[in-house]
Amino acid sequence: MNGSKSRGTETVGGARRSDVTRNAILEAARERFAADGYERATIRAIARDARIDPSMVMRYYGNKEGLFAAAVSFDLRLPDLGTVARADVGRALVTHFLTLWEENEEFTAMLRVGATNEAGAERMQDTFREQLLPAARQACPDPEQAPARAGLAASQLLGLALTRYVLRLPPTVALAREEIVAWLGPTLQRYLTAPSP
Repeated sequence: MNGSKSRGTETVGGARRSDVTRNAILEAARERFAADGYERATIRAIARDARIDPSMVMRYYGNKEGLFAAAVSFDLRLPDLGTVARADVGRALVTHFLTLWEENEEFTAMLRVGATNEAGAERMQDTFREQLLPAARQACPDPEQAPARAGLAASQLLGLALTRYVLRLPPTVALAREEIVAWLGPTLQRYLTAPSP
């Protein structure tokens, strides 16, 4: 049996060709949606950026709406805050998000998309509502305050991402990871666990 085939599916460097194609499409789509916005981005332009035929985009994602939904969906892979010492929640979240942004450019691309069009912003809202809000509920003393506390935590985390990885403001870029954790960890800690002011 030929080693370049796996159950009838070609592989490229150990990855299925279909997975390689899907990833290329998603990467191109994120960049195009961020640059052009949802309305102006076209399947044809995305396919050209991914160096594939437009029919392949349609095959995998159906239409532009389906592609957009896939491109701006993201698993934050948040730690289980129930297993983190209560006093370390803020530092744990800042450390997690720094690692997420530095190891995966998809989240930064998603942030750019969310900042440039309404549909992207709605997907970002869904991501944080579905993923950050449950984490905030694990940490905060009053479950009714979890939405407000999650929103405050998101303001810091997204503000950091915007200034460090999108706008690349020199003072923010110059900060070492340890400095960022030291500065922002206590802020997130207060937002999530301190008594209500």
